[in-house]
Formats: sequence, C-alpha cells, structure tokens
Amino acid sequence: MANLIEFKLFAPYNKEAALIGSFSNWEAIPMEKDDKGYFRTKVELEDGSYQYKFRIRSKSWFFEPDQLVDVIDPYATDVDEPNQNGVIRIKNGRKIVDTYVWQHDDKPLPPDRELVIYEMHISDFSGGEDDPNPRGTYKHVIEKLDYLCELGINAIELMPLKEYPGDYSWGYNPRHFFATESSYGSTEQLKRMIDECHARGIRVIIDGIYNHSEAESPLTQIDHDYWYHHSPRDPDNNWGPEFNYEHYDENLDVKPAWQFIGDTVRFWIEEYHIDGIRYDAARQIANYDFMNWIVQEAKKTAGMKPFYNIAEHIPETPSITNLDGPMDGCWHESFYHAVKEHVCGDTFDIERLKDAIDGKRQGFMGVTNIVNYVTNHDHDRLMVELANRNIFDEAAFKRVKLATVLLMTAVGVPMIWMGEEFGEYKPKTIEKSKIEWSLLENDLNRGLFEYYKGLINLRKNNHALYTENIDFFHEDPESKVLAYTRWNDEGSRIVVVASFSDNYLAGYQVPHFPANGTWHEWTGDYDIESGDDNILIDLPEYEAKVFVWQ
Repeated sequence: MANLIEFKLFAPYNKEAALIGSFSNWEAIPMEKDDKGYFRTKVELEDGSYQYKFRIRSKSWFFEPDQLVDVIDPYATDVDEPNQNGVIRIKNGRKIVDTYVWQHDDKPLPPDRELVIYEMHISDFSGGEDDPNPRGTYKHVIEKLDYLCELGINAIELMPLKEYPGDYSWGYNPRHFFATESSYGSTEQLKRMIDECHARGIRVIIDGIYNHSEAESPLTQIDHDYWYHHSPRDPDNNWGPEFNYEHYDENLDVKPAWQFIGDTVRFWIEEYHIDGIRYDAARQIANYDFMNWIVQEAKKTAGMKPFYNIAEHIPETPSITNLDGPMDGCWHESFYHAVKEHVCGDTFDIERLKDAIDGKRQGFMGVTNIVNYVTNHDHDRLMVELANRNIFDEAAFKRVKLATVLLMTAVGVPMIWMGEEFGEYKPKTIEKSKIEWSLLENDLNRGLFEYYKGLINLRKNNHALYTENIDFFHEDPESKVLAYTRWNDEGSRIVVVASFSDNYLAGYQVPHFPANGTWHEWTGDYDIESGDDNILIDLPEYEAKVFVWQ
C-alpha cells in the first residue's frame, strides 16, 4: 500500500521550486513554500527505492537571474553518482537510510585519555590481496580489524566519508553532506564496519569538513551567498565555497550555515553511531561561537557515550581546547615538526623537544587537549624523510623507533598514520597509493610493528602515561641526551632516556634518577638497579631506553 511521503527543501528566498523523480516520470510536481522558508509537497509512494531531484529558480550569482536549475536534495542520504540523483528509500511507509540492525551498542568504549588513534583512508587501506587495482572498501577494513586489535589501537580516525565527485579522493571535497562515498561500499557496510569496531572496543572518529564544500554542492546552486561567503577570505588556503557562520537571517531567526552543519553532525551521530569528529581546517572556520555550539550539539546527541571533538588548527593554538575553548583536543603539529627534525638529525634544541613532549609548556591544559603524531595524511612518513637524508635500513628503523617512544610517552593522545607502524615508505601523494602489506614479511618491518605494539601495550598497562605528570630531570645538550619521568598517584612510573647523538655513549651516567631500586628496561627486556640517585647505561646512537618501575 502507498503512503504519503513528504519532500521538503529549505530555500527561503527562492521564488519557485518543484519536485521531479522516477515516481513522476520526471514531470515537475509543484511545491508550496511555508512561512519558515521550506518548500513542501507530499507524494504517495509504495515501499521501495526512488530517484529524485529538486528543480528550483536559483538565486546564486553565477547563474542567469532566476534561472531554473536541477539540484540534488542537500539532505539526500544516498546519491546515485552516475545519474546525479538523490535516492530515497521507503520501508513500512517511512523514509529510511537502510535496514541495518546494530549489534554492539552495549559494548564499553575507552575514554578519550586512553585512546591510541589510527588514522586511515578507506580506499588505500585495503587487504593483503595481490591485485594492486581494487580500491579498499569498508569490507576490507573489517577484514583487517584483527590486525588492528593485535597492534592494540582503540580508535580509528577515518578520512572523510561524505560523497565526493568521482571514485577516488581524499574526501576533502565533500559534495553531499548526508550521503556516504559510494565507492567505499553501502551505508549498511559502513554501519557494519563501525559496529564491528565497537564489538572490539574500538571507537570510530570521522573527519568532518565544515569549513567548505565542493564547488557543485547543492547549497551553492540554490542560493550561494545564503550559506557561504561570497568569495574566499584567504585565497591561498581555499578549497571550495566557505560556509558563512557569521550570517544571521533576521526574518527567520536562523543562522543558515549553523543549521545545516548542525543537522549533518546530529545525523552522523544518530545514524552511524560515531564516537568523535576531527574538525578539518578549524583555523579557517575561525568562529569559536559556532564551534562551541557544534561541540555541545555533538555531545548532547551522543548522550552517555564518550565523544571526542578534535580540531585541526594549524599552527596549533591552546586556546581552542582550554577552559573557554570550544574543542576537546587539538592536533599537535609542532610535535610532528620537532620530532621529525630531531630524529632526522637536522637540529638539536632541548627546549623545543621539551615543548613537544610536554604541551603544558605551550599552554595546553591536559592529556586529551593534545593529539600527537609523527606523521599524518598531510605529511610524508618518517621513512621518506629519512631516505631523503640518505638514512636507510637499520639506521632508519632505529630512528623511527626513537620517534615512536617519544610519541607513546609524551603527554597527550598518540595518533598513528596507517602503515607507519611497519615502516611504509611511499611518499605522500593525493593519487592512489595502497599500503604495502607485504612489507610485514621482512624482519625489520615486522620488528618495528612489534615495537609499536609493545609500546601501545605499555601505555595501556602503565597508567602513568595517561596523566599530565612529567618531569625533565636530566638534560645534556653536549651529548644530546634528554631524560624525563612520567608517573601517576597509584605508584606507576616510567623513565625515558633518549639519545639524539651520532655517537655510541658507553657507560653513560644518568643522574637525579627518580627512585632507587629495581627498574625494568622495556626495549631490551632486562632489570637494572639504580642507586645513589644514579643509573649507568650504554646508550646507542639515536636510541631511547624506557625504564618501568617494578
């Protein structure tokens, strides 16, 4: 039997709109505008799937005045990319996204301060198959979840999932904000992937693009300057039409960009059960009022479960996460730069290193305010940086391990970019670039993976690393050695002694050692005694020793 289904389109200053669809042989069905700015109409539809569009007199300045244009519903939850239509599904007389039934919503998820995040691009993170051509999909990620569990990560941060033009992109050109990228799989497959992550105690964070949209996104076609700035504010950092969060429509008492992005954030949390958002280009959004509001909306929608809001604000600014700041956390770009330059041997600056390892020195307040990384999708992996300086093989792996110790023992939440954990060495490219899983069959690569896995395990078992507590108790600029200790109030302690020297330091004395007694050195798996507040060790070049209080 057929039910009346409502179609609506918010376009308050457009003169006329109509609905066209497969259910009307693409003949126009007129829509009436209400006093809230919505065009509405109802259509009798049986259960099933239909394609549709809106035909509207545009108010965008790049069309002829009042030109009729066909646009996809800005709220379409699925888009038929080849035909450029929105897709609506009806079941039991109601609009649905799909029929997926969640299985694992009851599983406990780790709090923000315990996270070890793994950043991935669905398309380039695929299985270990021999065929280099098939792109990765949600299904392939599910196949690799056991691998990620072995590594020990407990959060995945997905590069953007919103429908973009074509079949391959990093996703920073979102065209449809409620529809998922069809080349990665169906909405059900995305939900299954998130559900399978939850089953394993892994949180899912998505990359949210709220600074801009792709140039042909539907809202740009309807009434460009109602939702967007007329022209880019910073032409050098412009990726498409920019949402105008300052614009307030007094007639309707609405902030159009706030309303649209608020709707999409709530939709993704309700429909896809996500556990956090990374806000791309927060510095360009440049509106703390809006960000404060959107973070509160996200948390309200998420209810009881933990929800992590992370700003990509480069260069970073502590104000975005502090008491009055809108966000929970912030990408720590200066950590990346400092660690890269030190492990590559470009420089030695003890104060810069300390700033990187302890963000409180830069004005950050706590562990979850900082997300540290030694690389991400925007940068070359360390293996590439080292190779550029003619450092290869064992020497390179050694330095990457040093960086990993700093990443896992610094104050903050660590994040890994896919493949770095086993020494993936392909340079950054926005072209297709699948991970080379076969590297794991090499001893050095496998050894690095085990090293990452061990340090992640150490974090989970030694809660000293979940605190803000850190003390740099030994600094030796001559020998390029820095030592620091981390602790909590329950008696857990860790000491890191890091050498950035080109020389092997035999019989190196570390004074002011935090406690006398037996320590376990994690990297070499042996016990060692400290006495008279000293410890004597051999310290190889570009290596860190990690001492755990027994």
